[in-house]
Amino acid sequence: MQALLGKKIGMTQVFDGGVHVPVTVLQVGPCVVAQVKTQDKDGHAGVQLGFGEQRAARAGKPRAGHCAKAGIPCQRFLRDVALDSGETVKVGDTVTAAIFQGVAYVDVIGTTKGRGFQGVVKRHGFAGGPAAHGHMMHRRSGSIGNRTWPSRVFKNRRMSGHMGHVRATLQNLKVVQLRVEDNVLLVRGAVPGPTGGLVLVRKALKKATKS
Repeated sequence: MQALLGKKIGMTQVFDGGVHVPVTVLQVGPCVVAQVKTQDKDGHAGVQLGFGEQRAARAGKPRAGHCAKAGIPCQRFLRDVALDSGETVKVGDTVTAAIFQGVAYVDVIGTTKGRGFQGVVKRHGFAGGPAAHGHMMHRRSGSIGNRTWPSRVFKNRRMSGHMGHVRATLQNLKVVQLRVEDNVLLVRGAVPGPTGGLVLVRKALKKATKS
């Protein structure tokens, strides 16, 4: 199994060889196999994992029916993940954090915190105008247009608008501790999203994962 679903518990600090290390605590699994996908039927090989039990009444009918067909409790989140070469699983199997034993680096995918509507200083890091008395530009964006030609505002200009709540991936985060009995993974540094937010933790794609 290449990845597991989980949630962000929060941040803390540990000592690794006498060095103070800031870490993010992630609950990874347990995940239940909701569907096994094949190249012939689905166009790709892998499995669909479910995480977080939920009352069927609170889920949409398609998801509730999908889980009922698989014979598993209704799951809050469903995602597709890849299998390791030669690995076989069946519907209903439970996958735990044990898949990360011996893994040194992981990639963490989450959804960043939503910041709502923000100005250019916070959203794009603009310096802003002078802050002294008499100035009126303080945190404004300044001129955005042109004169007679082309007489319009170019696309993709950095302006005020919605900030955050987007999918973000942090790659090659070092695994500091793995607690299989608690399904807990401690990774160095911060990860996207709020406390309690859903994350997908996978074995690093661009770096040797084995410790």
